Amino acid sequence: MSGSGIIRYRMQVRAGIEIASLSDVGCQRENNEDRHSYWEPAVDEQLPRKGRLAIVADGMGGHKGGQEASRIAVESIEESYSAAGEGNPQDLLVASFRVAHQRIQQYARAHPALLGMGTTATAILIFPTYLLYAHVGDSRLYRVHGSNITRLTHDHSYVGRLVEGGMISAEDADHHPQRHILTAALGAGPDVEPEVSGATIPLDAGDVLVLCTDGLWSLMADEEIYQTVTTHVPSEACRLLIDLAKQRGGPDNITVQLLRIC
Repeated sequence: MSGSGIIRYRMQVRAGIEIASLSDVGCQRENNEDRHSYWEPAVDEQLPRKGRLAIVADGMGGHKGGQEASRIAVESIEESYSAAGEGNPQDLLVASFRVAHQRIQQYARAHPALLGMGTTATAILIFPTYLLYAHVGDSRLYRVHGSNITRLTHDHSYVGRLVEGGMISAEDADHHPQRHILTAALGAGPDVEPEVSGATIPLDAGDVLVLCTDGLWSLMADEEIYQTVTTHVPSEACRLLIDLAKQRGGPDNITVQLLRIC
């Protein structure tokens, strides 16, 4: 699901969406602590009820802890959501985040050297005409619609709180020295309350959804992301975005997943 310089698809993708993803270790790290995945039901009749699930996670906690946390998160969210029975998709997605949170903590208790590990997680459910999401941390979800790019998620970070409190501008936040300090993560704290979309978010043909870790968004403006994803096919756009991040130093792992609605 993740790796350095490799585009990978999880499975055969049904018509209605075009998908590409790319993860790279970057220029200064030895290991890739990012993880991503895509899932859709094996049975056609389940697609309208379950939708398509895409996830991006960015682990933290040292040499091995971050890798394990993001792996557990992505695998747990996908496994829990795909196995869930009837129910509201938003509620089922939130429940899958709680499963991931508990499994990360259980793994850390069984491996004391990894205590304190955690991960961001941003997951989306795509239905034919709308989108739902759940989110913890500072990975991001953007929606490109027409001539606009909109960030749908909020950064759960110290700097994010400063922005919400009006103490610094969003532009200053992107360069703040403490921008990587998270205030919420899967595996951290006794419980987790993911940010959710609440109401459904409309989707139209031609919309592009961008899931990415901070190794990408911290090095470029939203307009650069918009220009790239609207002028190239998803697979080429992924490559160009990561190449640009690496040209600017690539201090962190870099992961992007693009989903274009057809």
